[in-house]
Amino acid sequence: MDSTAWDRRYTGAEFEWTTEPNRFVVEQTTGLTPGRALDLGTGEGRNAVWLAEQGWTVSGVDFSTVGLDKARRLAHARDVRVDWTLADVRDYQPEPSAFALVLVAYLHLPSAELPRVLDRAASAVATKGTLLVIGHDLTNLTAGVGGPPDPDVLYTPEGIVAALPALRIERAERLRRPLQQGEAIDTLVRATRT
Repeated sequence: MDSTAWDRRYTGAEFEWTTEPNRFVVEQTTGLTPGRALDLGTGEGRNAVWLAEQGWTVSGVDFSTVGLDKARRLAHARDVRVDWTLADVRDYQPEPSAFALVLVAYLHLPSAELPRVLDRAASAVATKGTLLVIGHDLTNLTAGVGGPPDPDVLYTPEGIVAALPALRIERAERLRRPLQQGEAIDTLVRATRT
């Protein structure tokens, strides 16, 4: 999908999903010492805003103008500051070794494009910092519900790990996420720079 398609998807008074953070983002970042955080593909900003509420200095990047407008409204309503950047993560070059946390949550790109984005995300992680990657798993097509129907944009723990050779992998697994109509299966990879 391009930015125009996401602008259309985000159009409307309500948020596309929810204003609450993703459960795995909460679980995996609780206990980390807040510092600078980068949310790549922030969408409507729910994870970035939550991180700011926890004391992080957050930058959120997305190519949807409508999504970022909603993210700004959410940050204003929650009385937190986030530095929002309108950019396509496929072209965006984050500051190297600058972030204590880099988040890539449900950013589903074609398999030919994802490794380059993950490499740049990894390069943005500071020493002792964390990269957290979460997305719909390939097995979700047959054993889960929701998510993109295109297998080329879905994750596997092994595929994400293979794209992060410069980082130490702390966790790489498939997790089930309860939904109203069944369960989704997600890949979660947490890695650090030593």
